[in-house]
Amino acid sequence: MEIEIFLSKNVEQNAGAYFDRAKKLKKKIPGIVKTIEAQKNKLLTFEKQDTNKIEKAIKVKKEWYEKFRWFISSDGFLVIGGRDSTTNEIIIKKFLEGNDLVFHTELPGSPFVVIKNPESKSVPEQTILEAAEFCASFSKSWKSGRSNAEVYYINPDQVSKEAPSGTGHLARGSFMIYGKRNYLNVAINIGLCIYNDRVISGPIQAIKKLNNTFVEIIQGNDKLSDVAKRIRKILNTKIGFDEIIRALPPQCTIKWKKN
Repeated sequence: MEIEIFLSKNVEQNAGAYFDRAKKLKKKIPGIVKTIEAQKNKLLTFEKQDTNKIEKAIKVKKEWYEKFRWFISSDGFLVIGGRDSTTNEIIIKKFLEGNDLVFHTELPGSPFVVIKNPESKSVPEQTILEAAEFCASFSKSWKSGRSNAEVYYINPDQVSKEAPSGTGHLARGSFMIYGKRNYLNVAINIGLCIYNDRVISGPIQAIKKLNNTFVEIIQGNDKLSDVAKRIRKILNTKIGFDEIIRALPPQCTIKWKKN
């Protein structure tokens, strides 16, 4: 160990200088220890918060219907819709049941939308209206800039994958519709909210029943990533951009925030 000696001072003066310096350092030790402990506590708090976030994310189990477009109607019915021809096919072939209702737009380029009704309840008119709006809003009518669209709904036994004799093969996601169709002319509208740590988009009337803080999505040409960033900020959520983008229609922007 090296000790610095001041030649201008005698032995007693050098010893006194080191003694004074030692006393000053000793006084600083409690403060240094306190600062170290405070920083340790902060680090532990941050680690705990990060762990909680990870645990929370793990606990949000994906439901079977989240691979599709979906929302919960004002009356509490689950409504699902295809994202493309493949998911249209899956919905009709795998998840359509006898007491459900099926929706499609009169014009081509529509998802198949289904009101799930496992308890065989009477489906309220409001839920039927919302399912029709959902179908219209995620159809090609959205891209064309229309404000409304004609939608029909039918029973499951009116949907068939069998083409009429001699007409050939039906493409993936396409089905034959037989019998009477029930028509509705509905407004195109989409709201988006956070509900039970999930992003849900659907008819505004249904969305605001789930959460009174929501954004209205309208037709536009903003980048979906930019729209997602704005939604995250407006709704004050940490949900990932990908989850938000999956809930958006193509070619959209935000109209307003509703409280």
